[in-house]
Amino acid sequence: MTHISRFLTSILTVISMVTLNAQNMHMYISDAGNFNQPPWQILKFDANGENGEVFISSHLAWPQDILFLEKDNIVLISNLNSGQILRFNATSGAYVNIFANAIGGPTRMEIGPDSLLYVLQWSGNGKVRRYHLDGTFVDEFTSVGVTTSIGLDWDTSGNLYVSSYNGKFVQKFSPSGTDLGKFISTNLAGPTNIWFDHNGDLLVNDYNAGAVKRFDSNGVFKSVFISDVPQCEGVDFLPDGSTIIGIGGTAAVSVFNSSGSLTNTIVPSGSLGLITPNAVVLRHDPSTTAIDNPPSYKEMNIVTPSIGVFFQFASSDLMPSGSIADVCTTSGVMMKKIMASDSAFWDASDLPDGMYVITLTLRDKTIARQKIMVQR
Repeated sequence: MTHISRFLTSILTVISMVTLNAQNMHMYISDAGNFNQPPWQILKFDANGENGEVFISSHLAWPQDILFLEKDNIVLISNLNSGQILRFNATSGAYVNIFANAIGGPTRMEIGPDSLLYVLQWSGNGKVRRYHLDGTFVDEFTSVGVTTSIGLDWDTSGNLYVSSYNGKFVQKFSPSGTDLGKFISTNLAGPTNIWFDHNGDLLVNDYNAGAVKRFDSNGVFKSVFISDVPQCEGVDFLPDGSTIIGIGGTAAVSVFNSSGSLTNTIVPSGSLGLITPNAVVLRHDPSTTAIDNPPSYKEMNIVTPSIGVFFQFASSDLMPSGSIADVCTTSGVMMKKIMASDSAFWDASDLPDGMYVITLTLRDKTIARQKIMVQR
């Protein structure tokens, strides 16, 4: 399920980088440096690639992924060398403590359909581990291990897919973690991040081939979606559907449109000493004044209908141009961000059935809120 894999699948109006910046969205980049040797760092930029700063530089040991727990103002960083997932303050980047340890080289982390944290292991037994969001270990979810696992996503049926870098394949598991065999076993040289698009195709960052490859819902190779991206790994998506990719071969981060064409290099080569951008995460930062000025909520119909899979944003003079709506579970887990444009349609088929809360900031700075039910 595409983020859950972070892929924004709505049919939306393209907005500019200036608008993104105005919406207080930032981009965070994990820099794996020289892999098992430093320097290692987490960088922070405006969404348009400007105003870069070193956000975290201590306690890291070959960082792999970045995941924000907004409710706790915590950002989790997985570290392959130490076998730990660490907590840092999401505002300041200050180290807090250990979230989980004794993991066989944790790589990718995602919050799953059950609101648990799924963690991949590069080494050890290679099984996917699950944790509560307080760091309590739940179980080893998958029935078999996947060696050098480094990418994961879910399809709309709840099946889990895990990529193996050295194995050059993508494994498929049922919603209960039962092994369903290899989903892709050819046309890969070293897969890293994977994600499903709204058509049901699986996109794969093929690190060693320097390309993003497209496979159909049966795992059959279709085409090269993006080429000339050597050592591609970190990935996230802009609200207009553009793909942001961290490219280790150029030590840069670039943006590609829905056709796979290069739009721009948003973070130029070597910015702030960047070497290996192995994770890229966009975050719509919460208001820094929320403690002193608690937000005022307004219940209103942001989308119609309130139950279903396909929704349409209501036309309202209260919504500023370029508004970004947050979609969360009722327990506060962020599932995705979508562009809220008048009369734009949103396809929520990548979310599991259940109750969700949509929020967005209105022109008068109050926060519109609506409960919806995704139901097939």
